[in-house]
Amino acid sequence: MTELAWFKSSYSGGNDGESCVEIARTPGTVHIRDSKNTEGPRLALTPEAWAEFLAYASVR
Repeated sequence: MTELAWFKSSYSGGNDGESCVEIARTPGTVHIRDSKNTEGPRLALTPEAWAEFLAYASVR
């Protein structure tokens, strides 16, 4: 399996600098994980579902 290239938004923050999620993109999938627990559970969403989540979260 190819290693995923994880990144986090420049808007991420928090007092400890680690309070955020990281994403990695592959064809047809957006992978999401907690930056504080990189070996923990991950979500895998379609790009369409990720776009819908971002649209929802941006108005909250």
